[in-house]
Amino acid sequence: MIDVPTVPIYVGADLTRLAQVFSNLLNNAAKYTDRGGRVQLSVQRQGGEVAVSIKDNGLGIPPPMLPKVFDMFTPVDRNLDRAQGGLGIGLSIVRRLVEMHGGSVKAKSDGHGMGSEFIVRLPVMLSVAEEHALAEHASGPSTLRRILVVDDNRDAASSLAMMPELMGNEAKTAHDGLEALEVAPLFRPDLIFLDIGMPRLNGHETAKRIRELPWGKTVTLVALTGWGQDEDRRKSEEAGFNSHMVKPIELAGLEKLLTSLAAKSA
Repeated sequence: MIDVPTVPIYVGADLTRLAQVFSNLLNNAAKYTDRGGRVQLSVQRQGGEVAVSIKDNGLGIPPPMLPKVFDMFTPVDRNLDRAQGGLGIGLSIVRRLVEMHGGSVKAKSDGHGMGSEFIVRLPVMLSVAEEHALAEHASGPSTLRRILVVDDNRDAASSLAMMPELMGNEAKTAHDGLEALEVAPLFRPDLIFLDIGMPRLNGHETAKRIRELPWGKTVTLVALTGWGQDEDRRKSEEAGFNSHMVKPIELAGLEKLLTSLAAKSA
């Protein structure tokens, strides 16, 4: 069911990224609603904002989880068989993209079996100057970088690669050290995230081999691991890593890393 106003409402936004926001929310609504259920999309002008609501009568969200649904990798038990092993990264990306456009997103549910509603609020475009300001804010870093994410967990690799792509970078994935050594010489990344605990060739050995290659002497290598003790960081440094990051990487941490790289290359 769709309920939208007959008069157009304009917002200053990146069309592709807003499409990602609403497709993600609609896909979630369909995923957690049984066949024959109802998904409703409505749009309303509320003062200086437009409110877009996506509401379903599906599985719902337990009340204690509502404040956490937008946190990275937070599992929300809405019948785990429907999650299909996903990492719950989608809603975190949704929030970040909406905030980049100066808006907000909120989740509502009365609990299990009671359906859920996600409301996205965006500022209405009031002038051409405001349109340009919002578009510039939403465009992310202007420096395009090639980023390779190497992790044997395919969900984790895809999810992490999605974040720099949304910031305007180019990203590829590989799923073990040997595959990384095949992909990297062709892709020539500026930055490589390497999971440490991988089959066939672990992150430390992969880093050492990359550093032996002519192009690999200057690439930025970041170790990805669940461990952040001093000994773990020492091993990463010895293997040739520039940085050591503990999973899961938050968007703020990634932005800080990319900003520091841009400053070094300036």
